[in-house]
Amino acid sequence: MTTTLETGTKSPAAADTGRRGSHALRWWVLAVLGIAQLMVVLDATIVNIALPAAQADLGFGDGDRQWVITGYALAFGSLLLLGGRLSDLFGRRNTFIIGLIGFAVASAIGGAATTFEMLVAARVGQGVFGALLAPAALSLLTVTFTEPGERAKAFGIFGAVAGAGGAIGLLLGGALTEWASWRWAMYVNLIFAAVALVGAVLLLAKHTSNARPKLDWPGTITVTAALFGIVYGFSQAESEGWTAPSTLAFLIGGTVLLAVFGWLETRVAHPLLPLRIVSDRTRGASYLTVFIMGIGMFAIFLFLTYYMQLTLQYSPIMTGVAFLPMVAGMVASSTTAPSLLLPKVGPKVVISGGFLVAAAGMLWLTQIGLDTGYATHILPALVLLGLGLGGAMSVAFQGSTAGVDHEDAGVASAMVNTSQQVGGSIGTALLSTIAASAMTDYVAAHQPGPLTMAQAAIESYTTSFWWATATFVLGAIVIGVLMPNTVPAPAEGEPVLAH
Repeated sequence: MTTTLETGTKSPAAADTGRRGSHALRWWVLAVLGIAQLMVVLDATIVNIALPAAQADLGFGDGDRQWVITGYALAFGSLLLLGGRLSDLFGRRNTFIIGLIGFAVASAIGGAATTFEMLVAARVGQGVFGALLAPAALSLLTVTFTEPGERAKAFGIFGAVAGAGGAIGLLLGGALTEWASWRWAMYVNLIFAAVALVGAVLLLAKHTSNARPKLDWPGTITVTAALFGIVYGFSQAESEGWTAPSTLAFLIGGTVLLAVFGWLETRVAHPLLPLRIVSDRTRGASYLTVFIMGIGMFAIFLFLTYYMQLTLQYSPIMTGVAFLPMVAGMVASSTTAPSLLLPKVGPKVVISGGFLVAAAGMLWLTQIGLDTGYATHILPALVLLGLGLGGAMSVAFQGSTAGVDHEDAGVASAMVNTSQQVGGSIGTALLSTIAASAMTDYVAAHQPGPLTMAQAAIESYTTSFWWATATFVLGAIVIGVLMPNTVPAPAEGEPVLAH
């Protein structure tokens, strides 16, 4: 066997090696990575739909319910950077396969859960192995597709999967809960994992490295604790309030530890997150894009789901179907923006423009009422949101790993997921608090009664949509200032074993 640098280019020599991984079979590799990414992404929403049925079956209280969601978010969010670096050190193929198997086992345990504690433990397990799986998938894509034209198409397809996964999770969760059992919201991951695992074993090239892996333990411990504190702090803010001692302690502690982590990374020989990863303007602005999107997208899924189910009386399945136009918009823009728009107008225009289109869609949603129709008030907004966010997300995914060495592809990819997870945590806490405050203020200012309560709920939704609109507009301005308007450079290929 010989060691080669896997680039995905179309050189005759590369074609003749017969190696697995990223040349003749690279589009099949993309399919495998897409299935794994879909499994991780949809798991964030599929369980939300199944949660009421799980609560009734296992008999746990409303106060405990949040831990089924928070347990996953805490493990996933706090371990992502470690997962990304492990894939750089020990090989993306190995990390990807371990992540798949672990995620499947945790899902099986969750589906078979007989107690609340067993379900939460399974969700934590999903988060741990998801933190290995998600960065490995994106970094494998990064080192597999390095030819600019193919790279744009591949990242567009991957971005479409990542963006649409949440909405697909709502539909799948509703269908499985209504037609089968809430347990299938967990068991369905075994199907995704089995298909992806077969593909990974057959297709992914084996990583090779002569260097002995070195892990930055001080940085790992510090940033894991920092991200845990921040994610948990925001979850506490949602349930306990912003001024609660536990909220303040975790948020302040997490922020301080994050600053300590940044200082440590300038001092250690083998940093967990080399600061060159985030200091590059294209990559830094791409992480910021995903972060802002995480904040705003929360409003779409949570409050629009509430509106459709509680006000319009849609079933879980109907709610999932209602989100499909957004999925279509995301797929359309994700698969065209990187290959058609990006080379012509540059990433700054595509991302800022995408944010403005999404802001228009969110602004449309602020006009909903007690008796507004789907076709007039929800459908156009979802199409605009899908078109805007899909294009911006796929271009940001491409920019997030632009020009990285193969040794850094895993941790650069992990920064994407970390940005999205922290943004989602902030969106959850901030918009939930704003919505609750708007509802309270409306009830206090009007005569009590069923109509007042119904209208107060509308007020809470529309207020959160206004804030999400402002978030997207601000995102367009910030990215317009920070993002260089040059097409992101491809990443370096990866050394693999050739036959």
